[in-house]
Amino acid sequence: MYLPKLFKSEDYLLLKEIIIENSFSSLITFNGRIRSTKAMFLLCENNSNKFHLETHLSRANPISKSIEKDDEVLCDFLGDHTYISSSWYDHINVSTWNYEAVQVYGGVTFMSDDELYQHLSTLTQKYEASQKCPLTVEKMGQAYIEKEMKGALGIKIMPTEVAIKQKLSQNRDDNDYNNIIQNLEQSDGIMNQIIAHKMKALRKP
Repeated sequence: MYLPKLFKSEDYLLLKEIIIENSFSSLITFNGRIRSTKAMFLLCENNSNKFHLETHLSRANPISKSIEKDDEVLCDFLGDHTYISSSWYDHINVSTWNYEAVQVYGGVTFMSDDELYQHLSTLTQKYEASQKCPLTVEKMGQAYIEKEMKGALGIKIMPTEVAIKQKLSQNRDDNDYNNIIQNLEQSDGIMNQIIAHKMKALRKP
């Protein structure tokens, strides 16, 4: 990821927010060929500012068939983002895109059956919690889950390199910056409102 110093963040809380709120993201591998697949990630914290990622894939997925222990993979998370029109500046310039993103490079290890079962249980609880009649792994029954697990590959990614990008018009002067916020607030779309709110928080009067 291209990461100019002005847009580089080391905010661990921002990293957590982006990964947790955008956990269905891209897993990218290279083993003779670049491959990418969408996967559901869990962020697992070990201690302060230390974490690893968990995901699982169908064993029928070509990545499952080619990935090996200790392979380096890239997990690519796109957070909040929206279009920024050049008509909002007080001078001629190009349009752009404001966005937040996280990229995690890491080495692969494979889950044991017990780890995969716990991973699926945690993942299901997370997304079933808001349902009217939550259907958890426990309610499905251990025998059924263990049968389904035979078709899944559990993967843990131990981070080796992390990049956090927060591109929110930090390169603009106060006049353009405030004009962007004003236009975003007057625009339709929840993303516009979210980015405007974040820009206000980033550069307070």
